[in-house]
Amino acid sequence: MPDLSTFSQLAQIALGEFSLKPTSLTKDQREASTTLWVSNDGLMEIGVWECTPGRFTANREAAAEFCHFLSGRIEMRHADGTRKLLGAGDALLLPRGWKGEWNILETTRKIYVIYRDGDRVKPEYRGGDSAD
Repeated sequence: MPDLSTFSQLAQIALGEFSLKPTSLTKDQREASTTLWVSNDGLMEIGVWECTPGRFTANREAAAEFCHFLSGRIEMRHADGTRKLLGAGDALLLPRGWKGEWNILETTRKIYVIYRDGDRVKPEYRGGDSAD
């Protein structure tokens, strides 16, 4: 029988160590994350991510991503130049092939779900509570 996984207190969950954001356009922008779950086939990943203010580029050529923002404020700029302001309680879907820029206006925390198209990650399970 498939296992039911639940995750609690994600706004306060401890993340990994903050490190420099590799695609940042802003000096000293930092990010941290923790993976909560990866599917057995390695194509889907769920986790929590946090980033300090600044701008960075993003490229979703190999994966789609769903984001639900727990805190912070973000301005998304699509490759065509359109912009969208988002904040706590908002959700976003970045379809496979999306390219653009994130402008983190306030330290931001999100829950993410990534669906990869071949770039698999090692299956694992961390953090959540399992129902018996």
